Amino acid sequence: MQEFSMTKPSFVDILEERRRGSDISHALRAFSPPPGCGAPPPSPSALNKMVLESQHLRYVVLEVRGHSEGGEAAALLDEMSQNLQVTFIRLLGFALSKIFTRLFRRIQVNEDGLARLQQATQEHPVILMPNHRSYVDFLVLSYIMFTYDLSIPVIAAGIPLMGMSLIGEIFRRSGAFFIRRAIGSDKLYWAVLSEYVRTIVRTGFAPVEFYVEGLRSRTLKSLTPKMGMMHMVLEPFLKGEVYDLSLVPVSISYDRVLEESLLAHELLGVPKPRETTRGLLKARRVLEQDYGSMHVYFGNPVSVRELAKGRIGRGQYNLVPRDLPGRPSEESQAFASAAAHRVVRLQERGTVLSPWSLTALLVLQRPDGTRWDLLARDTLWLRGIALQLGARLDWPADLPDLEVMSSSMALHRSVVRCEEGCVWLVEEAGPEPVTQEEGVFRRASAVLMCASYRNQALHVFTRPAMVAVAMGTVPGHSQEDIYRHFCFLRDLFANEFVFVPGCGPQDFEEGCSGLQQCGAVSATDHELKPTEEERDTIVFLSAILEPFIETYQVTGDNCTLLYFSLRNCLSFFPSHFREIFPNSTRYTLPGGYLPPTPTCCKLQCPNIYFRQSHCRIHPGSCSPTPLCGPQVATSSPI
Repeated sequence: MQEFSMTKPSFVDILEERRRGSDISHALRAFSPPPGCGAPPPSPSALNKMVLESQHLRYVVLEVRGHSEGGEAAALLDEMSQNLQVTFIRLLGFALSKIFTRLFRRIQVNEDGLARLQQATQEHPVILMPNHRSYVDFLVLSYIMFTYDLSIPVIAAGIPLMGMSLIGEIFRRSGAFFIRRAIGSDKLYWAVLSEYVRTIVRTGFAPVEFYVEGLRSRTLKSLTPKMGMMHMVLEPFLKGEVYDLSLVPVSISYDRVLEESLLAHELLGVPKPRETTRGLLKARRVLEQDYGSMHVYFGNPVSVRELAKGRIGRGQYNLVPRDLPGRPSEESQAFASAAAHRVVRLQERGTVLSPWSLTALLVLQRPDGTRWDLLARDTLWLRGIALQLGARLDWPADLPDLEVMSSSMALHRSVVRCEEGCVWLVEEAGPEPVTQEEGVFRRASAVLMCASYRNQALHVFTRPAMVAVAMGTVPGHSQEDIYRHFCFLRDLFANEFVFVPGCGPQDFEEGCSGLQQCGAVSATDHELKPTEEERDTIVFLSAILEPFIETYQVTGDNCTLLYFSLRNCLSFFPSHFREIFPNSTRYTLPGGYLPPTPTCCKLQCPNIYFRQSHCRIHPGSCSPTPLCGPQVATSSPI
């Protein structure tokens, strides 16, 4: 067992000892984690019995089925429940030692974060909330917990993993419980799942681990939180069944993601392959490749009780029996949403960026290639900006900068090539000959893979970049006007980047403070002016958002043209279509569908905000004032 101390360096490579020692000895060593909240863990069968005997579940069974017989509920519980056994933890620990030492150069873990986690598990139920970028995520967390003699988490996993022969059962006996992807309006399944999660949280015998983003991020960019599991884990606190909960954000970042090519293909429309044991065995060739380093950062535990102070009154739950099912109130939904968004932001702040993430950002701005010396110079310049904005970088101080950058880029030789002093993106490798369509597909795949690694760094620049764009659209330097345009961008990109609800002023302050740290702006009480010395910084930050703005603009143009093309034809369609079309457009265009008469370009011309000279829909009728914001669809460029 590895010991940790608060006085050791921030990150420690847990594979270093594995390469020196015996994997079998590591797997068979004494493993006796202290029980969570001081309570001995119940057996899986005892846990299931507690769920089936709960008044909440009995009430739902009676309401849905008209009788109290719980056979169907028991079958659902048998399907989903975990069956954690130490023997299988040891087996998985041995296998993962072999696999991880083949795949990764290092797995870096912050031991001070693990010390805080160990303390938190003794005080209150703990909810582990990692980001989700790879199938490796949940494996590495359990491996770290086993290595440091901490309680193995109970993990919410998708039910496709259960269908993998042998592997699914190993995962179940290693702490995974399986959730159906499409639950819909199945009240009984919802009741069984929510009561199962609530019971684990109430007992606090092990951390509950789930991905607040829902699915893996195909773009390696943070996703808007999904609220189903979040409501389930918070409910015991809101109903007064536990004194407090500790939400622990976990940031997992990769130099190179195992599924990088697969994720790019999915973005291009290739169906996701089913998770099967046979497919896993076929993918063993990944063991022959180098995936660089992985960083796992355990953030400070967030007290739900502290978050709730002044935000939500729990007295409403005293008015009805705790066991009665019911929908969360608007107040509790808003609280859960704010807490989930806050955790995702903490995940972003804990992310460790590789040099390639910065280089990829620059490569994508030069799609036709660039000289290596210029790219290296600009990457070092960008490193300085990123550090001033608070980024965590994995940049070895004991190596020359050029060696660090070239080594990081060499890890992605399937995407980028450097020859004779020039750097350019390459097409994805594949069999010859190549048709024109296949060539475009391979080129697009390489671009998307490069963009994914750029996306890992976007959270560092998003807010300063939004302030920079807003500054470029305001005639003067009024902070009030800039803030208004910043808020418009914040609303526009609400599904693109993660913003904590109700924290617009704080986001604006963060963006302005970042620009001031870089020396790019000078601020007074009422004005925000760019400095001549760092004008290139403003231009560069604005360019970061350019592909997103262009994509939204094109989508908005197409929706507008479609509306006006069909408007005069609606009378030929049945009445229900005339009703559905505006409603569907309202969902497509945030802020409302386009009005039927060209009265105001504030709603009809998405080009205005982006300083186009005229409107293609109403030539000559649109003023170029930036006060008119586009109503455009939410479509990511990646």
